[in-house]
Amino acid sequence: MSSFYTQEELNEMNFKSLGNNVLISRKCSIYSPEKISIGSNVRIDDFCIISGNITLGNYVHIAAFCAFFGSSGITLEDFVGTSSRVTIYSDSDDYSGSYLTNPTVDIKYKNIISGQVTLKKHTIIGASCVILPGVTINEGASVGSMSLVNKDVNSWSIYTGIPAKRMKERKKDLLSLEKQMIAGSNIN
Repeated sequence: MSSFYTQEELNEMNFKSLGNNVLISRKCSIYSPEKISIGSNVRIDDFCIISGNITLGNYVHIAAFCAFFGSSGITLEDFVGTSSRVTIYSDSDDYSGSYLTNPTVDIKYKNIISGQVTLKKHTIIGASCVILPGVTINEGASVGSMSLVNKDVNSWSIYTGIPAKRMKERKKDLLSLEKQMIAGSNIN
């Protein structure tokens, strides 16, 4: 038996949409697949949790032990990669002490902080990063390992730290490589 689900098994999961050449580990936990859209050439590795309103573009890689909690929506556009142990939250409890917290508490006693999280085309997220609700990682940005992203990240920039701060500009050489790859594969 393969480490990844077969195409037939993936089709039976009833995803909202499913592209071609999708590899999802049998050790991945997927909740509410009817809310999940997956493009083509996507790989999700072992021990990931994918839950909620999730949209994955084409050529996306989600490394082992990542967790995406997307009740309010998480989108990864084309050519996005997340390294091991990246956690993305589109919803979070209010930790101020003014409200109760955790999923066992009735919603009327909680203050949920919600917001769509978007990783634009060609972004890369380093190992053990945490991305909080409402954040947009703009095109071509890179976030270094063990960073906490609580605000939007500028395009073609490299960010690191807790909280993440801009360190320098990121090269755009990969754009010509993308064009070469797409031209050579005849895939749009």
